[in-house]
Amino acid sequence: MTCRDLIRELSEYLDGELDLALAEELMRHLGRCEDCGIVVDTTRRTIEMYCNMEPAPLPPDVKQRLQRALEQRLKR
Repeated sequence: MTCRDLIRELSEYLDGELDLALAEELMRHLGRCEDCGIVVDTTRRTIEMYCNMEPAPLPPDVKQRLQRALEQRLKR
């Protein structure tokens, strides 16, 4: 497995959806590639932080534009 291969499979790996053989190959690569280990760790931590955050409220003008766009879309 190359670093590029790991990046392609990263999302499925972090979601636990990678088939066992490919996950094992990815973990072997992580055992010998410090750069990929940093990428995986940073991505995992970013996802965890994001999932634990409260969503920011939409600014009023954005909320109004979104509402108008949805109303126009529903009229079609």
